[in-house]
Amino acid sequence: MNVKGTAFVTGKVTIMAAFGEERWNAFMAKLSAKEKYFSQMIMSVTAIPIEKHLIFLDALIKEFFNNDNKNYLMFGKVGAKYSLSPGGPYNSYLLTRDVKQFVEQGMPKLWTTYFDGGKLDAHYENNVVHLKITGIPVKHVYFEYLVMGFLQKALKMFGKKPLEKKIKTFEKGDDDIYYQYELKDV
Repeated sequence: MNVKGTAFVTGKVTIMAAFGEERWNAFMAKLSAKEKYFSQMIMSVTAIPIEKHLIFLDALIKEFFNNDNKNYLMFGKVGAKYSLSPGGPYNSYLLTRDVKQFVEQGMPKLWTTYFDGGKLDAHYENNVVHLKITGIPVKHVYFEYLVMGFLQKALKMFGKKPLEKKIKTFEKGDDDIYYQYELKDV
């Protein structure tokens, strides 16, 4: 399974904005010394092997966020704000103002844009979003928190307040991820 380099580039931009270019460069020098893969240029179109991407993420969370994995939620929210806002590459998803269409068509399409493995299924009925992620070869909370952070921010951009219910989680040791979000109007 590979991750599109856009995830790396978004992380880089986020960290540089929050902590500065010098701190980012020091982090990357240290990471490259431990893991030679990161001494190459990584662009938005680079297919990063998932194992390498997780090494990067774990080092990033350790270095900048005191090992608090909940910060993966922030990366999802930042990704949604960037990509869905006017001028963002996926802003057209918000233009329809149709939550059901975004959930059922947009979220799975976004998953396959960033990941070439695993499967995201989503449906919307009775004002509840059902989101399942299956078939991921590496059980890491990154997938769970990133996607849920993205979805939470996207739903807020639609003017909805999502009330979360965790059914299956990597965090609890389940093999798959399944969340429900009851939507309230803001």
